[in-house]
Amino acid sequence: MMATAHAGHAHGGGHTHAHATADSDRRWLGAALALIAAFMLGEVVAGVIAGSLALLSDAAHMLTDAASIALALWAIRLAARPAAGRMTFGWKRVEILSAQANGITLLLLSAWLGYEAVRRLVHPPAVTGALVLVTALIGVVVNLAASWMISRANRSSLNVEGAYQHILNDLFAFIATAVAGTVILVTGFARADAIASLVVVVLMVRAGIGLVRASSRIFLEAAPADLDPTEIGQAMAAQDGVVEVHDLHIWEITSGSPALSAHVLVETGRDCHAVREALAGWLHDEHHIEHATLQVDHARPELIAFGVRDPAHCEASHGPTHVNPNSAHL
Repeated sequence: MMATAHAGHAHGGGHTHAHATADSDRRWLGAALALIAAFMLGEVVAGVIAGSLALLSDAAHMLTDAASIALALWAIRLAARPAAGRMTFGWKRVEILSAQANGITLLLLSAWLGYEAVRRLVHPPAVTGALVLVTALIGVVVNLAASWMISRANRSSLNVEGAYQHILNDLFAFIATAVAGTVILVTGFARADAIASLVVVVLMVRAGIGLVRASSRIFLEAAPADLDPTEIGQAMAAQDGVVEVHDLHIWEITSGSPALSAHVLVETGRDCHAVREALAGWLHDEHHIEHATLQVDHARPELIAFGVRDPAHCEASHGPTHVNPNSAHL
């Protein structure tokens, strides 16, 4: 990618930064895991007694909730390990693996529940409406509490967001199940149980696709959704002393941790190091990019006139200059 000095300016990034720490994330996620595991066991018993697929599907979903939180806790612990040896960025992308696993489990579980719900629409079994309603109402309270706990963690992390989406979908599932229990109790319409399950399936598919898409963008090293490489490249080229920016790459190490590399040509006679530091500061302040690798060189005036890029290396700056000592090319 190339941007030249006459291009327009970029707009500032719209990032927000959570103040949660890894320790506080673990505490909130651990509390939510304990609450969900305890209720899940009780719901399995209630679902078997009531003969309710909606309750059993909720319990199955809660099992994936518990697994997703446990996976998120494991990923947070791994991601906290410092960069060392061949792991030059540490284990940060384990969080993205966790998020993708959460998305895939939502999609797989939705396929199974969808099949069972359709089967029960055709041949509806007897369902105890009162027990379904009471259990679902308790589930709403439990999931509200668990959702609040996880919302206190750092949801800018795709890993935490994956666990949160599991819990949020379960909350909607219990609301749908409560409505189904009421309908069965009042009217005796047993198919309401299967219909509630299909509503849950739709929500699960939506959340699962979102998580898989977001995590896949990071694995494919696409630019973050809120950072436009063209605009950023043009704005970099328009900075004081910069003639041209090319070989620009923007990707994410993990969610909320963008990285950038570029080759920057500066005006003859300008201090390459000063221009590099100014660009690094601008990238940090405007777009919250902390991992930036900039190679800066002087552009030859006679070649610029013909539009040919054959830079003369800065006298005191040969090869890539790492703005952040911990960053590296992927």
